[in-house]
Amino acid sequence: MRTAGIRQRFLAYFADRGHTVVPSAPLPTPDPTPLFVNAGMVPFKPYFTGEAAPLWQRATSVQKCVRTLDIDKTRPVLDRAADLAGVRYGADAASDVRLRVVADHIRTALMLLADGTAPGNEGRGYVLRRILRRSVRAMRQLGFHDRALPELLPAARDCMAPSYPEVVESFARISDQAYGEEDAFRATLKQGTTVLDTAVAKVKDEGGRSLPGAQAFLLHDTYGFPIDLTLEMAAEQGVEVDRDGFTALMNAQRERARADARARKSGGAADTTALRRVLDAHGPTDWRAWDTLTTESRVLALLGAEGPAPVARTGDLVTAVLDRTPFYAESGGQDSDAGLLSGASVEAEVVDVQRPLPGLVVHQVRITAGELAVGDTVHAAVDAEWRLGARQAHSGTHILHAALREVLGPTALQSGSYNRPGYLRLDFPWRGALSPAVRSEVEEAANRALRRDLPVGVRWMPLPEAKELGALALFDETYGEKVRVVEIGGAWSRELCGGTHVEHASQVGTVALTSESSVGAGMRRLEAAVGIEGFGYLARERDLVARVAEQVNAPRAELPEKIAGLLDRLKAVDRENVRLKQQATAARAAGLAGGMIDANGVQVVTATVTAEDGAGEARALATAVRDHLPVGTPGAVGIGTGAGVVVIALNKAARAAGLNAAALVKQLLGGRGGGSPELAQGGGLAADRLADTLAELPRVIGGR
Repeated sequence: MRTAGIRQRFLAYFADRGHTVVPSAPLPTPDPTPLFVNAGMVPFKPYFTGEAAPLWQRATSVQKCVRTLDIDKTRPVLDRAADLAGVRYGADAASDVRLRVVADHIRTALMLLADGTAPGNEGRGYVLRRILRRSVRAMRQLGFHDRALPELLPAARDCMAPSYPEVVESFARISDQAYGEEDAFRATLKQGTTVLDTAVAKVKDEGGRSLPGAQAFLLHDTYGFPIDLTLEMAAEQGVEVDRDGFTALMNAQRERARADARARKSGGAADTTALRRVLDAHGPTDWRAWDTLTTESRVLALLGAEGPAPVARTGDLVTAVLDRTPFYAESGGQDSDAGLLSGASVEAEVVDVQRPLPGLVVHQVRITAGELAVGDTVHAAVDAEWRLGARQAHSGTHILHAALREVLGPTALQSGSYNRPGYLRLDFPWRGALSPAVRSEVEEAANRALRRDLPVGVRWMPLPEAKELGALALFDETYGEKVRVVEIGGAWSRELCGGTHVEHASQVGTVALTSESSVGAGMRRLEAAVGIEGFGYLARERDLVARVAEQVNAPRAELPEKIAGLLDRLKAVDRENVRLKQQATAARAAGLAGGMIDANGVQVVTATVTAEDGAGEARALATAVRDHLPVGTPGAVGIGTGAGVVVIALNKAARAAGLNAAALVKQLLGGRGGGSPELAQGGGLAADRLADTLAELPRVIGGR
């Protein structure tokens, strides 16, 4: 019996006996404590802990698991990987490990992508990225260097489809993201290999045997080069890696990130122990952000840089805990509110609001006058203009998301967002940049919703009902028994959301797209100005067009044609410059060829170009001189640049005589450089050694 059949029989047995069949939780579980679901009971945790009332009297569920091998859900992927690599499972222990890595990781990646996780640089997205890249790396280690995921991912899909049909329904999106990640990693490998080879060559030139940890960290942090790949490739060239130095730099980076995250989430207080005591003593914050902009509040606690404080004075920046608050705490992509706390003896500016612990809201405040003490009563007031801008931006984000899906289709799902008054950004999985026409279409769809003045409504309902209605949810958010559903135009935009919103779409004002860019492999980002800031952006664009029109002396309507004409003229000038330069190179090449010297039957020419000309000019001159050498007689050309690059070109007769350009470059430069047998180059040469190195070429060729 296959796995899907066992699963179905298990669920049917309990369903027949009165249990409700509960679908598996997604691998990126809404619970913030585990990174992924790592135990079958995690989805039921709120009911066990009393945080929520159970939705069913009795329930049964089969949860997804990412660690199973040699079953019908995984073995076909392993077998396909073995076929591609031309190896047999069970014949070699090292190959077997790599095959199991591929099978396990490909299936896990498939399910994570199906559940909405996208490759990224943080959290679950980073784990997914590492899983995909490790799969690709394992296939390369097995000897398969072509694109692997287009062969392996469909095999995993076919295995999982009987139990999880969503992998078929979403496979276009899944494969697009996965294949894009592989393509990006292949480019990373190519670029990182060049950097690593240069660094290893430098270590050898200096007589060293160990690659510095800082260099390995640079490869990892800047180029995305895995440390295990750095270790392996360095070892292949006889160089060790300072692993301790690399680890120290990695740990320092992680600790900086953790400290920043802790301080951010606790409103500036890195240690949440004191906040936990406040929560235990006073209970959850009475949060009124959905209902009002002002409250009369009592100060429950103050925390400074050194811990709890009884009082804060003018100039102090402290974390304040109130018994009730009208301030929105940063969450769901919406920035926190700004505003003031005022009392009989204090004026304070609220600069940040966070939820460091479930149920507890804290305020980072700067005392601008007087002093604030624990037990004081204060008037808490949200800046009304700030809140209006925040509502416009958050509703604008929902509207842009719906417009994006209207134009691109349902796979363009939001993978992250951020909004504050006047500004929003939205990340979504997509391969390749959006064309100007598509961007305009998305922007028009968003503003059409504003013009139609679509109603904005809020409803509370059980989570299963919300999902049944098609409400979109973000996997990084935590949802309770009942969820808040924000609708704009009914089903046109329906999302689970805890943010603040306008009452009608027209109140957003305008949505003006300002940028569309890449934020990672297969991930795009849209940025927009909204509200009064959106109108300001459009006004600045109008003024810019007016200034350009004045400078090129053309009506606005004719600007595209006028600028295109100017660019054509510039290109024509560039082409003429290239032609003249080629003529000069050809003339110099003819002169240099006339001065060739004989080295054991090989005609050799050497010369230099300036550092400003660069390696490209050196290659052009080398090939031009080579073409002027006598046909049928072996010929070699060596050209150096003031920047320490040496280029060697050989004609066909020299190749037939057994010469190799890449080998000659390496011999002259102590192992550095590379290229083809006909044309090669290397760098890293000190400027004062250039002439002597080129003078060595005839001797090296003559002594072969």
